[in-house]
Amino acid sequence: MNKLTKTIFLSAAFLLTMQSCEAQKIVVNREVETTNDGKMLLGHQTKDQLLKAPYSDWYIKEHDEYTIDKKTVEELKKEKLSSYNLIVALGTWCGDSHREVPRLMKILESVNYPEQKLTLIAVNRKKEAPGGEEGIYNIQRVPTIIVQKYGKEIGRIIESPATGYLERDLLEIIKKDNTSLKDLLK
Repeated sequence: MNKLTKTIFLSAAFLLTMQSCEAQKIVVNREVETTNDGKMLLGHQTKDQLLKAPYSDWYIKEHDEYTIDKKTVEELKKEKLSSYNLIVALGTWCGDSHREVPRLMKILESVNYPEQKLTLIAVNRKKEAPGGEEGIYNIQRVPTIIVQKYGKEIGRIIESPATGYLERDLLEIIKKDNTSLKDLLK
């Protein structure tokens, strides 16, 4: 390959790489106005969006009124919840999301969970997100809380916790994962 051909090839490869990086940009904190539901969050969100009106009306009340199970939260710290990634699909129009998402955030604050390991994805009433995440994560109901380790799902909580407490369901998922890991190491 001569020098000119090599330069053209490398330039073309660089441009294609840059274009594919551009296509990977994720819009964060998208808000839409709907006829039936008014303002609605859609797609990837930061926790701060939930603290803004009109979402703060339900978020702050539920967050502040929820009493966490301190014993379970201490166990979550010991079991290293912060070493897991959490993906939360929610609907700002959904009563279950209004209840469970603020409670989850309070639990995560209690264990000093790193915000960069949390992915919040708001969906519309059809359970669709702009980036197609509903298909990637098989979201059929909201909220759905997915617990991942090394990019692999190890458990999920759908709509409401089976035990009645998110922190207990999270602990069960993590303990099951840690038990499986210990069995592998034997």
